[in-house]
Amino acid sequence: MNKENAKSIIKRKVKSHLPKSSITELRIVYRLAMETINGIKRTGLMNIAIITTMAAILTIFGALFRSTLSVSSFAKEFGNVLEISAYLSQNSNNKHVISEIESIEHVEKINFIPKAKSWQKLKSELELADMDNPLPDTLHIKVDKPENIPDVYEKVKKVKGVEDLNYAKDIAQKVQVFNNVVSTVTLLVIVVIGFLTIAIINNTIQFVIQLRKDEIEIMRLMGVSNWYIKTPLIAQGAIYGFIGAVISLIPLNALQKWLVQVHQFFMTPSPVLATHIVIFVLFIVAVGFGALGSYLSVKKHLQV
Repeated sequence: MNKENAKSIIKRKVKSHLPKSSITELRIVYRLAMETINGIKRTGLMNIAIITTMAAILTIFGALFRSTLSVSSFAKEFGNVLEISAYLSQNSNNKHVISEIESIEHVEKINFIPKAKSWQKLKSELELADMDNPLPDTLHIKVDKPENIPDVYEKVKKVKGVEDLNYAKDIAQKVQVFNNVVSTVTLLVIVVIGFLTIAIINNTIQFVIQLRKDEIEIMRLMGVSNWYIKTPLIAQGAIYGFIGAVISLIPLNALQKWLVQVHQFFMTPSPVLATHIVIFVLFIVAVGFGALGSYLSVKKHLQV
């Protein structure tokens, strides 16, 4: 079969698939869907390698993202137990001091510990002899977030009637640094995964374009609109991402069950809606980067 006959056959095939003016929008969508499926079929065994690779990449992303939610939850719970201990002077007006500290931004709760109660507890623990109570009245100040502790500390220190302050400064700083590191690593992984996904899809769609070169040329000559040519190719990349995300849910489900057990062991609540959030973000990333990779390939290699 010579080249002219081959082009003639392709032309008839393309013409039979072109939407007529009387065909409904549903039929147009059907044609686009069939073109997308045909594009996947033309890719052949490469589909397995593409989808497997994407599933592996998305599994890594999903595992890190889900673990990040749990790590952040642990850090938050740990940070919430950190309190500022304020020791009041002997002649201070306790009610006034408490009222002033309550008005400070980020202060969530204040627990007043009378010096008599503290002294009684200390005596029972250490079996001290009878002597005058040397302890001051104490306020345990709970702050809404660990990162706000230093700011609240500085403001409480200026309140009249507060003689001394104390809090686990080193621990609070380490919790904050840990949270920042986890967030930064997650962001970097998203960037790397986005780059890899776009590169894989880009090469795949370039291959499909080469296979359909003659067909696309005839479609252009027949006046077929650009969006009709481009849409199936972009949808093909999105489908690769979607299937890869579906497959990645299998190992991620096992990870989810294990993390729930870890939270139960340490008696800390699992992040609310963590599974739903991970699934939603996973599919957005997979389909979004898949479609973007296709779009960039079409823009670069398809002159329509």
